[in-house]
Amino acid sequence: MTVAPLRLRLDGTALTDNWRMLAAMSGRAACGAAVKADGYGLGAGAVASRLAAAGCRDFFVATWAEAEALAPLGLPVSVLHGLRAEDMAVAQAGIGRPVLNTLVQVARWRAMGGGRCDVMIDTGMNRLGLSAEEALSGALDGIEIDTVMSHLACADEDVPMNAAQLEAFGVLTGRVAARRFSLANSAGIALGADYAFDLTRPGLALYGGVPRPELADLRQVVTPEAQVLQRRRVRAGATIGYNATYTAQVDTEVAIINIGYADGYFRGFSGVGCARFDKVALPVLGRVSMDLVAIAVNDAPFLAEGDWVSLDYALPIAATVSGMSQYELLTGLGARLDRLWSPNAG
Repeated sequence: MTVAPLRLRLDGTALTDNWRMLAAMSGRAACGAAVKADGYGLGAGAVASRLAAAGCRDFFVATWAEAEALAPLGLPVSVLHGLRAEDMAVAQAGIGRPVLNTLVQVARWRAMGGGRCDVMIDTGMNRLGLSAEEALSGALDGIEIDTVMSHLACADEDVPMNAAQLEAFGVLTGRVAARRFSLANSAGIALGADYAFDLTRPGLALYGGVPRPELADLRQVVTPEAQVLQRRRVRAGATIGYNATYTAQVDTEVAIINIGYADGYFRGFSGVGCARFDKVALPVLGRVSMDLVAIAVNDAPFLAEGDWVSLDYALPIAATVSGMSQYELLTGLGARLDRLWSPNAG
């Protein structure tokens, strides 16, 4: 078995602790989990199985291919992007519920014989979903709807649009026949009990992202690590990396590590990112390239070729440092990184 020279250390206890915290904040509402984009880059199967063991009973993916990948786990999955003509065969297999977004999708589902489904209502984001008028037109009559949902556009900010969407969604609760209603995403959970309805749908916060200050106690789940490929001395006046953006002011010990923007360690970390070895900070020097990063190791005299360093990757801080969103930092993590969970699932 090939051992990759770069990996993700994934904390399964932090993941489930984050879900339990969000579930507690959801009050009487059930707390689901968005595991789209391969579990936000961490591995959807590994994420979903751990959350299911912790008590999660609602999972959300974007596409039917993602639902197929989770099918062996036998979990209740909702497919957010709905039901294209190309999806009809796999949808009939019963591996997930479509989240119907358009009248065409409603008609398609009805023609297939229907069955339990979810419905998305647009309350102001103008992305996916039926309009309120369409939802109340009678087009949904006779459809077995499990969950009616909408999506908050600005829940990470304190803006009037949050209350406007809440009001628009609340009007539907007495007028659309469904088992449950769901509005709050990760940030929406922190807006308070009024936003919880029957089911919350956190994503980013499960993985250690912090979209609002009220969620600052969430734990970091993912830490990238990379192996040292070479250690070298760069003389004063010499430059490092593409475009020679870093010039050594004094003789500098440098390690070259096996990670780069192709792996999701983006160019935004150039000159501002940081690695660690035995808790010693090792600043990134010069440009992050596709597969390699240079770090200063004067303060790590025992760091040698073949050793491993960790990258500072607490999501709120890393987002500020790199200029990338917390979502991009997670979902951009590449396939070349081995994913090592601790503890392993039982």
